[in-house]
Amino acid sequence: MARVLGRSLFFAFLLALSLPARADPLLMLMLNIAQELANRAETAKPEPIILPATYPGTTVEPAVLRRIIDDSFLYLSSSQRAEIFDSLNAELLKPQNVAVRGPMIEAFTRRALEIRAAQLKLASMSYSEKEQLAGEFRKDAKSLSVEDTARLRQALEKGLMPVPSDLGQLLLAALND
Repeated sequence: MARVLGRSLFFAFLLALSLPARADPLLMLMLNIAQELANRAETAKPEPIILPATYPGTTVEPAVLRRIIDDSFLYLSSSQRAEIFDSLNAELLKPQNVAVRGPMIEAFTRRALEIRAAQLKLASMSYSEKEQLAGEFRKDAKSLSVEDTARLRQALEKGLMPVPSDLGQLLLAALND
């Protein structure tokens, strides 16, 4: 099980780090948000956004998306989750996205729930299973470029990857070997 999960985790990292934006826009949006969170200095608070009752053309309320984000991205701080919501909300409110608003919400929700399920699965693993997973990750990570390794290391150091903290430390140690 750890070997399969290790490969899945490795390929998820690899996808997040190296696919062009046209491959999976939602994945790239999430990666860009994570990179912005990692690189952003504290700035002045933006103006408050007035939220619609529902997103135009859908029955989805912004509060539902906010709850999905809060429930699925527990590894991020509340301000980081707020930034994800603000970015997603801004994209959903753009008039040019009217035709893709529903599919965007559906794809985002599916991805968020997959991330949450993976977090729960990883959290339920024993420490020895996590060590085994990190060992597999160490082997697979050797094929990453220096740049991708640095980006992955930075994301792990800043807690931006959806893994339990103990596993994050093991993965970080695996990268540093």
